[in-house]
Amino acid sequence: MTPAPSPALPVEIAVQGPAGARIAFAEGADRIELCQALDVGGLTPSAGTVECVLAELGDGHAVAPLVRPRGGGFVYDDDESAVVAADIRHLVSLGVGAVVVGCLTAAGTIDRTRLAEWTDAAAGADVVFHRAIDTVADPAAAIDVLIECGVARVLTSGGAGRSIDGTSVLAELVVRAGGRLQIMAGGGVRVVDIAALRAAGVDAVHLSARARSGDRSPSGPGGGADGHDVTDPAIVRAAVAAARA
Repeated sequence: MTPAPSPALPVEIAVQGPAGARIAFAEGADRIELCQALDVGGLTPSAGTVECVLAELGDGHAVAPLVRPRGGGFVYDDDESAVVAADIRHLVSLGVGAVVVGCLTAAGTIDRTRLAEWTDAAAGADVVFHRAIDTVADPAAAIDVLIECGVARVLTSGGAGRSIDGTSVLAELVVRAGGRLQIMAGGGVRVVDIAALRAAGVDAVHLSARARSGDRSPSGPGGGADGHDVTDPAIVRAAVAAARA
């Protein structure tokens, strides 16, 4: 069974600060995932970043901060889980509409216990499960668990390196969810992929729309690579157009 494509696909843009948020919404994005360190898959943004973005927008309903305390895998100890819960409570108190999390057991399944704790901490704000799902052996069964845990939507590439290569699995997950949870395609999404992702029936599409800044100043031996990523308005604009086509 192939689900019917959405007539207008919501677009979420991953951004790293107020400038990215401003660009994303100015170019027609429906919501943003707010994070930092996208080059390592994204980490929890600073409190100052979140506060500045909310002050810029005046409303946090379309802002979904990532809550990920470190890079690497998604099996967390008690200290890390407590940090995530504290961050969630603070972010929700600031007025964000959703939080983005992900947690697995050492056996590679959804960690129901930690997810339940974090959902309680969200206190009614939407909970989004990120691409940790793309590491599990049975993503369809994971969808059932996420629904039971009250997750509102899941970000997934269908287990592939890029979403365009996971469209068959994405379509299966849409059917499995049956409208009880939103399936949002994300992972290496390019504008040219959006039509195929729509055809797979996903509920939304997620991309970072990144370009390198024009900053040529050297970072020095302790600062990492020169330059930094910024949100490209042309990519956001083209993605929104493709999603509305």
